[in-house]
Amino acid sequence: MSLSEWSYTLMVYAAVVYLIAFGAHAVEWASARGQSEVRPEDGMEDAARTRVDLFGRLALVFTVVAAAMHVTAIVFRGVAAARPPWGNMYEFITSTLAIAALLYLVAALKWGMRWLGLGMTLLFTVGVGLAVTQWYVAVAPLVPALHSVWFVIHIIAAAIAGAAFNVGALASVLYLVRERAERRAAAGGGEVRGYLAKVPASAKLDLISYRLHAFAVPLWTFTIVAGAIWAQYAWGRFWNWDPKETWSFITWVVYVAYLHARATAGWRGRPVAIIAVIGLVTFWFNFVGVNLLFSGLHSYAGI
Repeated sequence: MSLSEWSYTLMVYAAVVYLIAFGAHAVEWASARGQSEVRPEDGMEDAARTRVDLFGRLALVFTVVAAAMHVTAIVFRGVAAARPPWGNMYEFITSTLAIAALLYLVAALKWGMRWLGLGMTLLFTVGVGLAVTQWYVAVAPLVPALHSVWFVIHIIAAAIAGAAFNVGALASVLYLVRERAERRAAAGGGEVRGYLAKVPASAKLDLISYRLHAFAVPLWTFTIVAGAIWAQYAWGRFWNWDPKETWSFITWVVYVAYLHARATAGWRGRPVAIIAVIGLVTFWFNFVGVNLLFSGLHSYAGI
């Protein structure tokens, strides 16, 4: 097989292994059903704790294997094309998800954030699965407009920011779920049970999400600036209100609103978590919906 064929095959295998990892995380969550929050003086029952930990570790191993296949597929794609592998929607989405996978694995292995695994592996399964089944395009040379160092800078910054947005939004989703469980537990005079008992308290999740967004929003701002410089090089204008540029700006406005709201004491918690989720919706609409529904200056490689 050629390198491009190996790249596609490895990407398909990565999607399958991500699905297996998601299944293992689902069993991990189900195995913790009914368990209460762990305290040093009592803890979980040994058998239940062992079962939960076993499936969690298996899921992490499968995620490492899938991420290795994923990254290798991207490298093979770039070598086969003799260029950076960011010339179309398929390449951008798979690259962004690969960076998100690496970010998640660092967080899980170094900082004990394996509790992100269920949502992250679902994201990787769906994203990579759609990429290889619906959005795949054959390797092709870059169009003239993309022959610029600013294009590379623009795409790298967008992919890293997008990865952080995805992990931050997932932390916000878990915040909403955990915060609701805490309110119910407090109203009933009990405590949070199930796998949510292993997830950090809602205040900690709110802080994690904020830190990820505080890193990503300035980088997204730089992405837009770099894109404007590239547009001047490619089309002779810094800004054209092209659909892609317009939605990039809308995404920026939503995330700036998130940071502003989060910095205001009265807007912490649930309201800003919802804004973070809305921001992620605008991000993915920009890189999927706009490509599929609109045409413009950025419609240079099909999808």
